Amino acid sequence: MSSQFKLHLPFQPAGDQPQAIEKLGEGLKRGLRHQTLFGVTGSGKTFTVANVIAKNDKPTLVLAHNKTLAAQLAQEYREFFPTNAVHYFVSYYDYYQPEAYIAHSDTYIEKEAMINAEIDRLRHAATQALLTRKDVIIVASVSAIYGLGSPEEYEKVHVKLEAGQLETRGSLIRKLVGIYFERTNVDLNPGQLRAIGNSLEFMPVNERVIYRVIFTGDEIANVEKLDPVSRAKLSEPKNVFVFPAKHFITSEEKRNRAIEDIKLELEEQLAKFKREEKPLEAERLKRRTLHDLALIRELGYTSGIENYSRHFDGRKPGEPPFTLLSYFKRCDKKFLTVIDESHVTVPQIGGMYAGDKSRKDVLVEYGFRLPSARDNRPLTFEEFEERVGQVLYTSATPGPYEKKHSEQTVEQVIRPTGLVDPELVVRPVSEGTANSMIYHTIQPYSAYVGQIQDFIEEAEKTIKNGGRALATTLTKQMAEDLSAFLREKGIKAEYLHSDVKTIDRIDILTNFRKGEFDILVGVNLLREGLDLPEVELIGILDADKEGFLRSETSLIQTIGRAARNILGRVILYADVMTDSLERAIGETNRRRALQVAYNEKHGITPKTIKKEIHDIAASIRTEHQRTIDELLVLDTLAYKDDPKEFIKRKREEMSEAVEQLDFETAALIRDEIYKLEGIGPRARKPRTRKPR
Repeated sequence: MSSQFKLHLPFQPAGDQPQAIEKLGEGLKRGLRHQTLFGVTGSGKTFTVANVIAKNDKPTLVLAHNKTLAAQLAQEYREFFPTNAVHYFVSYYDYYQPEAYIAHSDTYIEKEAMINAEIDRLRHAATQALLTRKDVIIVASVSAIYGLGSPEEYEKVHVKLEAGQLETRGSLIRKLVGIYFERTNVDLNPGQLRAIGNSLEFMPVNERVIYRVIFTGDEIANVEKLDPVSRAKLSEPKNVFVFPAKHFITSEEKRNRAIEDIKLELEEQLAKFKREEKPLEAERLKRRTLHDLALIRELGYTSGIENYSRHFDGRKPGEPPFTLLSYFKRCDKKFLTVIDESHVTVPQIGGMYAGDKSRKDVLVEYGFRLPSARDNRPLTFEEFEERVGQVLYTSATPGPYEKKHSEQTVEQVIRPTGLVDPELVVRPVSEGTANSMIYHTIQPYSAYVGQIQDFIEEAEKTIKNGGRALATTLTKQMAEDLSAFLREKGIKAEYLHSDVKTIDRIDILTNFRKGEFDILVGVNLLREGLDLPEVELIGILDADKEGFLRSETSLIQTIGRAARNILGRVILYADVMTDSLERAIGETNRRRALQVAYNEKHGITPKTIKKEIHDIAASIRTEHQRTIDELLVLDTLAYKDDPKEFIKRKREEMSEAVEQLDFETAALIRDEIYKLEGIGPRARKPRTRKPR
């Protein structure tokens, strides 16, 4: 029987990859539940895992600890499996402020969120792939353990369309509206439909295409697939399966039952508050819940409806929600789970539940939510373990959990390229510092001018030779200040940290690889998984400040960013030799010794990794964002010639568009102006108010 997964091999396995592929594949065949790929940075762990997936031939969930890494992995797996379904599943919020109450200041913070429609489309594409085919790889963030809606209900209400089917235009409109499609008379967006003459057009939530259904009397005459921009006919599919525009689907019968259940829970909680002599909390809960029920009854929706999800799903108190893992179970109960950079991702999965519960407990205690709100939650780690089968952990620094549970650990130290771990140099942090206890590990530099100045001097040498550099700091503010200082010195630099939006992070990394700037300054995002082969120099500032950001794991991971370039070297700035520094340097030197010995034995000359530069954000940009990018290409030169006049002219164009009620064009011009002026949309602040 041939494999469902068709692996495209741009190169053959080499170094430690062949033995790792063989051992891990055999481990899966033998039914091992937990295995670890202990692979050094740059050894091709993703390529090894891709080979294992092809051999295992099962749907695969790949979990990453942040959206940026997930986007990079999704791009790589698409290259390895061009004919299979590789999808990207992360949180669809561009901005998210959860509902909360701060008791000591009596401050209520309303939930506020901005949904990225394009990421929502990709989430639908992922779940629909799991319900319609087996050759699926989903690269996901920790969003995979959050509530998603029942896969059974989602699949049950899909609409099938084909030529010759008995169906009227009116009945099809009612069916699509019943699965949360919205009617419109203007341009279609995902999840919308419009009626034109004897035809009906709609755009599904998982594709950027339009389907036109043409009717003859009470029958579908034809179904056409159209390009959404040119409206050129792309094909005439034999049949089309239309899935709901939302993941949370509830029949009218279940909705009515849920309303009654919510009423009953409200009565019980009000009685409890009465016994506890909490009239304020009781009145607050009664008012809010009855308001929500009125909206659900009339509109089928209310803000914060997810807090009642247990009632709509028919779950018992404490029962876990449906998640992406539920869709995998429906696809194939024996799916494989790969946890990338497991030393970070495993603790992240384990920590989600406690934080969510703490916030919900306060809301319930003070009468803002019913107790059932606690059941709108992520999975606990134990529930996650129950829902996954065979698990493959990959990391250059496996954590305690993997070490304890893995039935087999496969080491991948030898890189296919022959590259060895980077040269390490330890230098003092402060000017004039020389600690005699560690003097033998420190290489002095001219007059001990300080870590910043020394890094700049070393970076300038690297940049002059065509390389690029990274610097890691301890705080976000330090990263921003250092990048600004470097720009003042005439060095092209940018910063990267968790406050930078997902798509902007990816753009920064892509532009860094392209050479649009030379130094990237970061805090904790310049560690796990980032593939930057152009980096020749890394400066780890304040390397002796023992803690999470300067632990053995963090140091080894950061050092690894320089392991993809033959000229890679790392300068660790330290005045004292901490235990973490000692262990990180020792482990790096151990690996380096093995790699050098292997190269000498086999006559291998190391080569810098050559990797194509892809725009990994392309698949998660909206049409609006892509249009702005195209406008910027056309207008940047004109802006540079006379910025003030150009912006003035653009503002006039924006005003004219508003006068003509062409708000889409006005919004495009507005966002182009933001980009050109480098100000961007203003950061949001959570809305707070005193509770009534």
